[in-house]
Amino acid sequence: MDPADLVATMPFAVHTGVRLTKAAPEEVVGHLEWDQHRTTAGNGMHGGALMTLADSVGAVCAFLNLPAGASTSTTSSSTVFTRGVRKGTVTATARPLHAGRTTVAVVTELRDDEHRLVAQVTQSQAVLHPQPGS
Repeated sequence: MDPADLVATMPFAVHTGVRLTKAAPEEVVGHLEWDQHRTTAGNGMHGGALMTLADSVGAVCAFLNLPAGASTSTTSSSTVFTRGVRKGTVTATARPLHAGRTTVAVVTELRDDEHRLVAQVTQSQAVLHPQPGS
């Protein structure tokens, strides 16, 4: 699928400004621009904005690693923030750690314009198989 079509399936991600530039099962890349409306005290990008980017890019990575006909839902997400962002663009790169029958685990790195680590997010996603007869 086209990256723009994939992000279009997530209205909140679209509303908050998440853009995808690469979408393949082995790697998904997305971006979020610093904007005054996405900040907290001290003009730093809000952690919720960063998490929206990470969760959206990670979800696409999980989706692209699902078996045919399955869907997914996040079951856990753990974030380590390492630095603030006060300008520019944050780039998120998600890669699968595990793609199994019942779970998909994804790690997403967020980096600033100088390629410095901003945060690392590890997600677990449940693999939801269609129920017979549905």
